[in-house]
Amino acid sequence: MTLRSLRRGYERFLEWICIALMATLAAEVVTGVVFRYSGHSLVWYDEVATILLAWVTFYGAALAVLKHAHMGVPEIVRMLPPGPRVVAAALAQLCTMAFFVLLAWVGYEVLGILATDQLVSLPEVSVAYAISVLPVSAVLFIVGQLLVFPEVLREARREHGAAGAHA
Repeated sequence: MTLRSLRRGYERFLEWICIALMATLAAEVVTGVVFRYSGHSLVWYDEVATILLAWVTFYGAALAVLKHAHMGVPEIVRMLPPGPRVVAAALAQLCTMAFFVLLAWVGYEVLGILATDQLVSLPEVSVAYAISVLPVSAVLFIVGQLLVFPEVLREARREHGAAGAHA
């Protein structure tokens, strides 16, 4: 299996997770509106919608890594000469990965702290379940960063980077 096919499979995996979460969120919101309109509001509707929205956001952000869709200022790196450009691109990727390693670790630690807390509207559900999106999505980010790292380095090595910045 090539890196390109592995990346494409991973991208499809994240796309399906995002689709499932968005469909679930849409169905949950419509159900909540119907019940509220009928005079029988669901007590858990708002809290579950908030959690689903957070999950869509974090999993969608992990998907955005593969599409280079996060905000950045690549022009600064592109203006550098080839050697420093590769070093800057690699350093940026490594700093991003280090941040997500830290987020995964802290997120995992928080799960233990919140393990005994329950959702307000669904007391049988642990808050840790809702917060699990932090360490899980951090690991997904790291995997995504590792999969795009060779592409980022390849792009940084291209000569047109410095010339294109001045054109």
